[in-house]
Amino acid sequence: MVTSLLCFFMITFASLIFIVKKIKRRSEWNLPPSPPMLPLLGNLHQVGELPHRSFQRLAERTGHVMLLHLGFVPVTVISSREAAEEVLRTHDLDCCSRPKLVGTRLISRGFKDIGFTPYGEEWKERRKFLVREFFSLKKVQSFGYIREQECNFLVKNLSESAANRSPVDLSKTFFWLTASILFRVAFGQRFQESELIDKDKINELVFEAETAQASFTCSDFFPIAGLGWLVDWISGQHKRLEDVFLKLDTLFQGVVDDHIHPGKISKDHRDIVDLMLDVAHQQDKDDDSLKLTINHIKALLTNLFLGGIDTGAITMTWAMTELVRNPEVMKKVQHEIRDRLGNNKERITEEDINKVPFLNMVIKETFRLHPAAPLLLQRETRAHVKVQGYDIPPKRRILVNAWAIGRDPKYWTNPEEFNPERFIDSPVDYKGKHFEFLPFGSGRRICPGIAMGIATVELGLLNLLYFFDWRAPDGMTHKDIDVEEAGTLTVIKKVPLKLVPVRVQ
Repeated sequence: MVTSLLCFFMITFASLIFIVKKIKRRSEWNLPPSPPMLPLLGNLHQVGELPHRSFQRLAERTGHVMLLHLGFVPVTVISSREAAEEVLRTHDLDCCSRPKLVGTRLISRGFKDIGFTPYGEEWKERRKFLVREFFSLKKVQSFGYIREQECNFLVKNLSESAANRSPVDLSKTFFWLTASILFRVAFGQRFQESELIDKDKINELVFEAETAQASFTCSDFFPIAGLGWLVDWISGQHKRLEDVFLKLDTLFQGVVDDHIHPGKISKDHRDIVDLMLDVAHQQDKDDDSLKLTINHIKALLTNLFLGGIDTGAITMTWAMTELVRNPEVMKKVQHEIRDRLGNNKERITEEDINKVPFLNMVIKETFRLHPAAPLLLQRETRAHVKVQGYDIPPKRRILVNAWAIGRDPKYWTNPEEFNPERFIDSPVDYKGKHFEFLPFGSGRRICPGIAMGIATVELGLLNLLYFFDWRAPDGMTHKDIDVEEAGTLTVIKKVPLKLVPVRVQ
């Protein structure tokens, strides 16, 4: 009883301090409008299982620059092209840091990665290294033979299913494809032969890790007197985060060990792990600004693993979902592909991609309707900025709702329709210069793996659409294929996409 009363008074006292400070700040700043909120919870009760949809509904009533109070933490949500451009270009330097959250701190091993580390010199050096050694266009092109080989293996496997007329779980198939490419490119080993991971559960591990990084953690929203930490400990949230971290740590320790002991695995090139280990071994000898430890290496491998597998697999799944749901679009893209590539190709190469521009439009339209990360990773302001006339103070979290912007009728005609032809003669692309279309973000924090991801998606879809026709399983039609979502940090198709391949080439 005494303990309960003490907790009650602590929470009440902390709440009063928070409210007084908030009222004082409101008199000093021209803050964005906020929807009505509850004591203590703020607007948390208005955020559902799909935050991007919740934020869109709130923004429609409140404004495209909106201040939410998630527990005790103020968060500015951006839902328009104009406001996004101010955050991501005009004030990019002052809005490019990251908040220090419980889940991201753990998964990034104390912010030793490039995805969640706050802005600073160490982050810049690590990102520069990865871009130079892994994500540059030259490097991406050099891995083309790996993508072609893995797509060829995929076609052979799908041909067996086609011969048996059996449905294929494309959601899982695409995870296998992207994992196969990533394991060879980044880890120097074949995914199918790896003993480091349960291959049948690769998509589950990725989804668990993504969920952990974006999960609701009381410590992040109620950082008062350790109360949030206590609730997380009682609810088991800490244990769930630790369990995911342990799975990832075991995987990447195995990857590092395989590279430390030469001859343990057969490789066809020196991979990024070799290069990072070289830096780690030489840094004591050289005065190099890039510092890497084993924990840095494992944190960066986590970025490559999750980003390299997840985004491409999700995008291909949504693309095939929309194509099957829209038979006329499917017919048009397959006609272009087969007409321009001919009927007798045994293998597809990356040189074929430039011959099929409508496929690129299909991919763009998929990104518009189904960005893999509908909310760009949280940013944190490094200084006071003004966005659309509103004040955003220092250390304020910012969320850009790329999903909502991509469906805004102000920028897109009939935005809910899957219509790739909207990109005919359109200059809009996904490289962060057009702020109505932000599947990879923009500015200093733009996803560095755009070229790698696009190359995988283009070649994967090109193979599936050239060699196979696709139909719904027995008892279903294309109208039965749903687009229900699941997830937070990344959003997947809730019900796995199962289709029957019919070999035609």
